[in-house]
Amino acid sequence: MKYLITSALPYINGIKHLGNIVGSMLPGDVYARFLRQHGKEVLFICGTDEHGTPAEIAAETEHMGVRDYCDKLHQIQKDIYAGFNIDFDYFGRSSTETNKKLTQEIFTDLDENGLILEKELEQVYSIEDRRFLPDRYVIGTCPHCNYDKARGDQCDKCGHLLNPVDLINARSAISGSSNIEIRKEGHLFFDLEKMSEKLSDWIDSKETLWPNLSISIARKWLSEGLKPRCISRDLDWGVPIPKSGYEHKVFYVWFDAPMAYISITQDWAKEVKKDENDWKRWWLENEETCYVQFMAKDNVPFHSIIWPAALLGSEKNWKTVDILKGFHWLTYEGGKFSTSQKRGIFSDVALELFKADYWRYYLLANIPENHDSDFKFDDFVAVINKDLVGTLGNFVNRVAALIAKYFSGAVPEYKKQNKYIDELKPVFTQLVDEINKDYFELNFRSTMRRIRELWCLGNEFISRAEPWKYAKENLDEAADILTVCLHLIRIMAIISYPIIPETAERLFYYLGLDKELLKILKEAPVQFDLLISGQKLTDIGLLFEKISPEQEALLKEQFSNAG
Repeated sequence: MKYLITSALPYINGIKHLGNIVGSMLPGDVYARFLRQHGKEVLFICGTDEHGTPAEIAAETEHMGVRDYCDKLHQIQKDIYAGFNIDFDYFGRSSTETNKKLTQEIFTDLDENGLILEKELEQVYSIEDRRFLPDRYVIGTCPHCNYDKARGDQCDKCGHLLNPVDLINARSAISGSSNIEIRKEGHLFFDLEKMSEKLSDWIDSKETLWPNLSISIARKWLSEGLKPRCISRDLDWGVPIPKSGYEHKVFYVWFDAPMAYISITQDWAKEVKKDENDWKRWWLENEETCYVQFMAKDNVPFHSIIWPAALLGSEKNWKTVDILKGFHWLTYEGGKFSTSQKRGIFSDVALELFKADYWRYYLLANIPENHDSDFKFDDFVAVINKDLVGTLGNFVNRVAALIAKYFSGAVPEYKKQNKYIDELKPVFTQLVDEINKDYFELNFRSTMRRIRELWCLGNEFISRAEPWKYAKENLDEAADILTVCLHLIRIMAIISYPIIPETAERLFYYLGLDKELLKILKEAPVQFDLLISGQKLTDIGLLFEKISPEQEALLKEQFSNAG
């Protein structure tokens, strides 16, 4: 079995906040790293989603052409994700010729299979802006929950999908003007209703593979009844529609964007593999492919209903998702992160404040897996200081200091003489097995809890074994204890590598081990006889720095207006 992994494509309009990172890209990276460690063939794909009105408006704001704007932001986002050590095999784009060709081909298949309707659509036209307003750029009061900042395509508060004409007191999100009118114009619709039975059977087949969040969202959509969905827009920036009478329109961004998972793989095959047909192993000749998607819950309807309907409706052998890992939202100090409102901590600023592993660890420890989670600075500081500094960092630095003091900073000789070692190995082995099971089954919260437990076991072992006492009376026993501690550091590095890769590599460097051995495991993790006696250890320094109360106060003051 080989594994195809995709994270939801981040939209091009601006720098993404931490909620975007933890809701799709970071868990995808963790899973990809874990699978590679265990010798699996993995392809991890992502890229920027670049079409639609938000890109046009963002470019206007920057006084740039939309293509130039997308070029600039694509590179900025790509560099930021690299800064978080998110190791995509390929980070592509949706605005390529490859995606244009693919989207048009799948549309043509749907049209030939009788799944495309033509009918008039009532659209919102802004007199002041002198343009039709796409769904997202009409705001007003949600008719379901009365939220007064609902968008014309979806209410972010209650989650209902909307049409702009449903909104109460609708107004332009561009100018704020309520001087708008409804105009009728011919548009194309994807007849989702005809796909209901096929989609229902397909979703039933995912019952044991998808988490409750994903399966419940998909079934809710089905139970409410699928209706034809408009897939055309009056824009210049997008994939042109290859149908007579509609050449002046482009596809709705949510029609072409998910196609980019495939087209980005095609670009990867051509540019990286130098074999333009290799993508077919993943998307067409796919019996041995397990396809895993990561995304926040607001993206689940499009990935569980609309895009699968397009792939199934094309009647080609397209690979559809096997495991759709949906997450709840990470909120910020009790409210929503918001790119448009600049609310929260954004990924570029985060990397200026602390190293990537601080953020990776905290975000995964606080991942909104079973419910919404809230980012708070006091919680961030407490978790970093307790777990990274006080548990893992404390253990490593204690061991390093004792070996430097009693064994001149070299690996002691291992004679297996201490009674605590035999007690430790089965407990450690069982915990490592449980962590690996959690990783594989995508149980992130449980993975993080057990990794902390692993670190605590190391501290408990050295406290019980007391090598500093033996060093004064029986140096051989102290050597055994500290040699086992070095192997515990090796195990901790291996197990923690998908979560905090930079730290894991630093630990391997301390032990004199090749960091490449972290990426594909050659030896069983729980072994206490792999290090060479007498081998000089490198200087580890302080593994993590504690965040002081003064730093915490400064952070809270700096970001007090970000909420």
